[in-house]
Amino acid sequence: MLQATEKIWMNGKLVAWDDARVHVLTHSLHYGTGVFEGIRCYKAEAGSAVFRLREHVERLFDSAHICQLDIPYTPEAVTEAILETIRVNKIEACYIRPIAYIGYGAMGIFPKENPVELVIAVWPWGSYLGDEGLKNGIRVKISSFVRPHVNATMVRSKTTANYANSLLAKREALRDGYHEAVLLDTDGYVAEGSGENIFIVRKGFIKTPPLTAILEGITRETVMQLAAERGIRVVEERFTRDELYLADEAFFTGTAAEITPIREVDNRAIGAGKPGPVTTELQAAFFDIVHGRDSRHEEWLTYVHEKQPAVKK
Repeated sequence: MLQATEKIWMNGKLVAWDDARVHVLTHSLHYGTGVFEGIRCYKAEAGSAVFRLREHVERLFDSAHICQLDIPYTPEAVTEAILETIRVNKIEACYIRPIAYIGYGAMGIFPKENPVELVIAVWPWGSYLGDEGLKNGIRVKISSFVRPHVNATMVRSKTTANYANSLLAKREALRDGYHEAVLLDTDGYVAEGSGENIFIVRKGFIKTPPLTAILEGITRETVMQLAAERGIRVVEERFTRDELYLADEAFFTGTAAEITPIREVDNRAIGAGKPGPVTTELQAAFFDIVHGRDSRHEEWLTYVHEKQPAVKK
C-alpha cells in the first residue's frame, strides 16, 4: 500500500493528502492525456538530495509540449514546488510524482478550454523490484505485448496513456511467475521493460536499444556516462531476444528500478545467473553518487535544504 505523507502540492497550494481530489469527469481520467515524471530524493551524506531534478523537470515539460499541454507554471516554479513539497512533509528520502493533466470541463475527445492542472506528491518508496532483486537479480519474460509503433503514439512523451500497455505486460509477467516483462518493438527487436530501459553486456561492451521506440531514460543516460568514464564501450543498437539470451549480463535502469540486474530471461540464465561484474560496478557507482559518497557528479544532486558539511568520522 502507498504510504501517505501529510501534504500534496495541487495547483499552487499545499493540501492535506486526503483532500487532494479531482472530479470523476476529469478529462485525463477518461482519455489518458496526462504527462508525469518519476523522481527520487535520496538521503545523502550531506542531506536529502533529489537526483537529476533539472533533467526530470525538463522532461516533464518536453512531454507536455509533445502532447500540446500548456503547463501553467515555469520549470523554475515546478522545481521549487517539488522541493517545497519534500520540505513540508519532513521526509528524508522519497519518490516524487509530478503529474500534469487536463482537468474538469468539456467531455469528449477534444478538451476545448479545460484547464491544465499540476499535482506533486511525495511518499516513501523502497526498491521498485525489491531489495532482493537489486542484490541478486530478477527473472523476466518476453511479453506477448509489444511497445507501440513510433507513429501509433508519442513514445518519447511520458504519457499516462502509454502505460496501459505496460500494465498489461507487467500483469502478464507476474501472473506467469516472473518479476518483470521485456517488450519487443513492432519489428521484433528488444525495446524495454514495462517501466525500465534495458542494457546487455556481451563480449566486453554494453549495448542498449536506440531512442526510437523507447523512452529517453534519465537513469539510462546516467549509466551510459558512468560506463564511458570507466572505459566501458557503450553502443546504442537494436538487438534480438536471442541475443538477450546470450548476454553475459543484463540489467534494467529507471528512476524506480534504479539499476536492477536481470539473472534470467524466459527460463534461460543470463551469464552465470547472477549479477555480473559490469552491472555490479555500475550499480555501486550509481549508489555512491546518489547517496553523496562520490562527489564527482555533485551537479546531479539538488539538496532539499542547505547542504550540510560532512561529519568527520
